Formats: sequence, C-alpha cells, structure tokens
Amino acid sequence: MTLSQLPIGRRAVITTVGGEGTLRLRLLDLGLIPKTEVTVTRVAPMGDPMELSLRGYVLTLRLEDAAKVEVSPL
Repeated sequence: MTLSQLPIGRRAVITTVGGEGTLRLRLLDLGLIPKTEVTVTRVAPMGDPMELSLRGYVLTLRLEDAAKVEVSPL
C-alpha cells in the first residue's frame, strides 16, 4: 500500500521510499524515512494535497509524491 492510499486517521509505518534522484532525496530530507510512523490527519477538499503527522511535526504532501512512499498499516 502507498501513502496516498492510506485513509484519514489511519497510522502506518513507512517501509520504502521510491522515486529517483532529487525527488527521493527530498522525501528523505522531509523525514519520510523507513521505519517512521506516520498518520494521515487531513486531505484537501479536492483530494490533493494530504496532511501527515510524523516525527512531531505536520507535513503537507502532494498525492503524486505520496504515491512513491510504501507503507504498512498498523
């Protein structure tokens, strides 16, 4: 399952971070690191972007980028 498919209010653990080059490095720099617990807190009215809670802060991420992050639901 990818992060973009995770429903609102569900928690998951990041298993892998995909993407290539700069995009992958950006996702890792934002704190989307394997074994990190993440919770989907909100999704914009039109469905994009989504708001995540991880590592003590809130991150807003486009669905296109969230689709590159694989998670395992808790």
